[in-house]
Amino acid sequence: MEHILRKPRLIIYNFPEEITIQNVTNVIKVQNLEIVMNGEEFAANFSYKTRKVTYNILIDVGPHKRILILHTKLIIGWEICKVEVYLLPTWCFRCSLFNHKHSECKGEEIYPHCAGKHKLKNAQPRQVKICVSFVSLTIDITRMIR
Repeated sequence: MEHILRKPRLIIYNFPEEITIQNVTNVIKVQNLEIVMNGEEFAANFSYKTRKVTYNILIDVGPHKRILILHTKLIIGWEICKVEVYLLPTWCFRCSLFNHKHSECKGEEIYPHCAGKHKLKNAQPRQVKICVSFVSLTIDITRMIR
């Protein structure tokens, strides 16, 4: 199976409500001419409303356009919007550790609330919650010490 590199994803904060996902690329191109110079295209994925009733939007851009957008102030409508790289860590549902998916997991199945080596259906109610990442880190450190 060949891996396909995905385009970098950026998040635009405090996006104006009146601009929709369908016309966001046109608005950005018209109001930010320095970004249009590069031939790479970009596309809006989706927008969402925050608790503070502001809107944020996620866009996929090319690697060169990403650098241009991050180093300039993005003007959208009457707003100057803050733009950051959008990173979402991958989390394995099997071993409850980060940076891989459950389909690629080689570890043991661990229940995330108590760090026990059992499935969810065999879980016992506990009052103390233990971080699975902390437990695995301490196990790795003790192996290194020995």
